[in-house]
Amino acid sequence: MSAVRSVTAMFPCYNDAATIGQLVDHAYAALSPLVDEVEVVVVNDGSADGSREVLDRLATTRPWLRPIHHEQNRGYGGALITGFAAARHDWIWYTDGDAQYDAREASAMVPLATDDVDVVQGYKLGRGDSWYRKVIGRVYHHVVKLLFRLPVRDTDCDFRMFRRRLVTDRPLTSTSGVICVEMMRSFTEQGARFVEVPVHHYPRPSGRSQFFRLPAIARSAVQLLQLWWRVVVRRR
Repeated sequence: MSAVRSVTAMFPCYNDAATIGQLVDHAYAALSPLVDEVEVVVVNDGSADGSREVLDRLATTRPWLRPIHHEQNRGYGGALITGFAAARHDWIWYTDGDAQYDAREASAMVPLATDDVDVVQGYKLGRGDSWYRKVIGRVYHHVVKLLFRLPVRDTDCDFRMFRRRLVTDRPLTSTSGVICVEMMRSFTEQGARFVEVPVHHYPRPSGRSQFFRLPAIARSAVQLLQLWWRVVVRRR
């Protein structure tokens, strides 16, 4: 039997005006029949494409929607940290605002979140990206799995549900995409119990990924090594 009674569904949003409205509605429609309470939090991370206006307009007719606006971009991790801190319910489910994941698949996670589970972690059924992104993604996964001794098969699958206490008892600090590795390492060190579930991953319908650019990859590599030194080497 599911242990989930209330859920905060959360989306980081950066220039996702074309997709965020549908995702918000899909998440609420998927979760609200399964739990007693649902809120949807969207962290608009300094978008310049009208995301702010879209979210504020949606909130006027959706009392369960709570937009939070960063005046300046704080990075992917910064948006997640804000969203996790704002969550009011015992469980948090989140995915990205670019619609590469189908928010309706959140409904498959709720039954798996039983009393003896702390994290329901997605893993991608294929990857809706170009071949070179698939290669980079797999190399990245195997490197971080080895360096950080992670138990999951798809560390960078940003489609997960977990108990809120995992991020309130031990707040995350990374402001870039490296936060996903920090999150999985932190959950593992806290003794969290995982169950994994396959989810679909689709081509990005609009916009362009901020990660798969040489400067971003270089910054992430540096931040990853800094995180490894801090949470693995220094804690030995």
